[in-house]
Amino acid sequence: MQGVIKSYDPKSATGVVVDDVGRSEYELATDALVDSVFRMVRQGQRVVFDLNDSGLATRLRLGSEIDLGTPSWILPEEDQ
Repeated sequence: MQGVIKSYDPKSATGVVVDDVGRSEYELATDALVDSVFRMVRQGQRVVFDLNDSGLATRLRLGSEIDLGTPSWILPEEDQ
């Protein structure tokens, strides 16, 4: 699946990714960045990911498109 990071807290290593197709939100698994090119991710970053058996996003990889910024549909209404 491909999506965009909606939020990420580097201290707790928790976050949410939104898939591009259905705009479903998935929490990041605790191992999402293990063996990844990422040490951390940032809001608006495009990633490719898998879902584990618990429905959590894991195995984050570089997205296939350049980072064009945070899509407007992912920003809080007051930031649009």
